[in-house]
Amino acid sequence: MQIFGVDIGGSGIKGAPVDLDRGDLAKERFKVLTPRPATPEGVADGVQQVVDHFGWTGPVGLTFPGVVTGGSTIRTAANVDKSWIDTDARALFSSRLGGLPVTVVNDADAAGVAEVNFGAGRGRRGTVILLTFGTGIGSALFIDGTLVPNTELGHLELHGHDAEKRASSKVKDDEELTWEHWAHRVQKYLDHVEMLFSPELFIIGGGVSRKSQKFLHLIEGIRAEIVPAQLQNNAGIVGAAMRAAEGE
Repeated sequence: MQIFGVDIGGSGIKGAPVDLDRGDLAKERFKVLTPRPATPEGVADGVQQVVDHFGWTGPVGLTFPGVVTGGSTIRTAANVDKSWIDTDARALFSSRLGGLPVTVVNDADAAGVAEVNFGAGRGRRGTVILLTFGTGIGSALFIDGTLVPNTELGHLELHGHDAEKRASSKVKDDEELTWEHWAHRVQKYLDHVEMLFSPELFIIGGGVSRKSQKFLHLIEGIRAEIVPAQLQNNAGIVGAAMRAAEGE
């Protein structure tokens, strides 16, 4: 069975049909840049480009980088335009896609669902936390495989700032941090999250997961097991498609 997934990020909008039996992309993903400013209409244009690229005519699952309630209403917009707040995203995207059925879910929650079902968290019990390091820091919290939605742990305070303003991969690039310096910041952040939730497993996702060999071994003093996401930066696309298949 195939369902289309789209992952909306602070820097790019990417999507592809997903093979839900394998938990993997059925075709190579297509990506466009997230518009600046990332307004609802501008992002909807980008989503339409991605979906139209494949000529897709079925259900579509979409991620959003913020809190999504009721499968539709946007409540926060840290890395996109503030005009997203209170937008009915399901209605917006469905209208732009010619009435196709649409499901909208928090981006990190979608990535977490994919990893727990098909990736690094498969079969793991207890408390599992996926953290996506990209433009910001997204989070997905699972207890015995059940998602606690919209945790937004990237906005925990770390040294007087939102954690994502100190330890996202964008900050690493913007401040030209070495892997060692950035890993030290990530370690401080993980230590704080571990103190609050005592997870058995941290899964590190986002685009930086492709380079896990450069920094994971530099993170010390964390009791929980730390592993890279197996689906890497495709996890959000897969998770969005899974949610769409469930009619979430």
